[in-house]
Amino acid sequence: MKKTFLALLASFSLSSTAQVTLIHNVNGYTPTKSQQVERFSSLVIKDGKVVKTSSKDLSTQYPSATKFDGEGKTLLPGLIDAHGHIIGLGNNLLTLDVRGSKTIAEVGEQLSHYAKAHEGEWIIGRGWDQTLWPGGQFPTAADLDKYVKDKPVMLTRVDGHAIWVNSKAMALANISKSTETPEGGEIITLNSRMPSGIFIDKAEDLIRTHVPAQSDEQVDKALNKAGEHLLSLGITSAHDAGIDHTTWQVYQARAKEHTMPLRVYAMLSASSPKLAEMLDAGVVKDTRDQLSIRSVKIYADGALGSRGAALIRDYHDRKGHKGLMLENQATLEALITQAIRSGYSAHTHAIGDRANRIVLDSYQNVFKKAGGRLLRNRVEHAQIVHPDDIPRFKTLDIIPSMQPVHATSDMHMAEKRLDNKQLSGAYAWQTFLKQGSKVAAGSDFPVELANPFHGLHAAITRQDHQDLPKDGWRPTEKLTREQALQAFTIDAAYAAFQEYKLGSLEQGKWADFILIDQDYFTVSEDKIDDIQVEQTWIAGELKYQR
Repeated sequence: MKKTFLALLASFSLSSTAQVTLIHNVNGYTPTKSQQVERFSSLVIKDGKVVKTSSKDLSTQYPSATKFDGEGKTLLPGLIDAHGHIIGLGNNLLTLDVRGSKTIAEVGEQLSHYAKAHEGEWIIGRGWDQTLWPGGQFPTAADLDKYVKDKPVMLTRVDGHAIWVNSKAMALANISKSTETPEGGEIITLNSRMPSGIFIDKAEDLIRTHVPAQSDEQVDKALNKAGEHLLSLGITSAHDAGIDHTTWQVYQARAKEHTMPLRVYAMLSASSPKLAEMLDAGVVKDTRDQLSIRSVKIYADGALGSRGAALIRDYHDRKGHKGLMLENQATLEALITQAIRSGYSAHTHAIGDRANRIVLDSYQNVFKKAGGRLLRNRVEHAQIVHPDDIPRFKTLDIIPSMQPVHATSDMHMAEKRLDNKQLSGAYAWQTFLKQGSKVAAGSDFPVELANPFHGLHAAITRQDHQDLPKDGWRPTEKLTREQALQAFTIDAAYAAFQEYKLGSLEQGKWADFILIDQDYFTVSEDKIDDIQVEQTWIAGELKYQR
């Protein structure tokens, strides 16, 4: 007689210290350190770790094991998102989400409804994208004032690199015609030269410093909400790209309590005023690999959608504009050196080709003076890279941490922002792999939806959810199914120094795995993004059931 889900959850939530668990009758696949994909039908777990996988029925070999019948479903290692924003995702799920809005009026209506239903000093939201609207122009404070004018409103652009605020927010921040634009930022102005309500990159700080900081309790709530969502998508580990001091404290407290909802590899935010204090506390890790903090997230430039990505040549659709470097090379080198001398890796956000070149130059200079080349330093995004600079990633042992779904959501916008020559080294996953680089794949949630099967679909097809363009966008950079899975599992683990603990179901590794409703390796390519997660397990314990 089959156990009910509640009975299973009770039995698998107990410590498995002396208990062997046998997962059998599954269609199992796992990548391996030798870059092969192995198949199996049985998985043996003890103390939360993999004892063995086998193509045989092991029931007689383990007669006293707690058995779980996989009913022939496909089993994969737990998926790893190598670049996301966990607390940002949790906040997004708890606050106003205007993603996908097709007009300013649609945003306004959502804002109006939200304002009536929620109290608080500020209204905070995220997700707008002016490129989806008629005309594609940036909105203004006046557009928000029509819906809410008695309370400050701050809505972050979908990419996290611009904010849209109402007049009340600008008044609280004392914004006027004479407000100076900080270096590394841009204030969009009206014809009257009055700030319009759009603040890009470092100019955001003019407003953000007036928004009440999140409390420990709010961060805790956001972590729970994000964890619940990520587990439902089959993500068992996420790399959190830039945490503040409050989140640093909450994560450590939760790890000590053994209540982290999923595994987290966190990067300290280089912009935190308490960076030195956090670095001085040393590398953070725990024996059950729930939490690892051993890297620093540095920002070099902005994003392509807000024309903040730093380019070598002008934007195709804005002559005389080359984007924004958020830090100059001397500052980048100082931050990388500070991280490396503290035993931390340096992971630097770089989207434009100019930013990528300057970041590579910075790493090269620092390695000569301070070492640190073997710390698995990364470039986060590596979206638009000059073809001459791609080989330097391999030469300098820099890991390209890339988000496949960015290519398919950006493709139409990217072709407006850039000409064909500028796109020649764009979203170049296969080129990186062919030269021997490991690509660590992620989604950049909540910039994109966190669903990793959307990322796998984008990596394999270079198509959107309508399966366009027909043969894929710039199709020579497509990945095979094996390569894509590797990028979301063992290579993502490698990028966090965890390839001997996570990323595959090989002996001695944590038994993190998922059961899904279709066979990832045989379902048609256009159905990969429809795959649903049935169950998610971490360390041999059932954490999510669909």
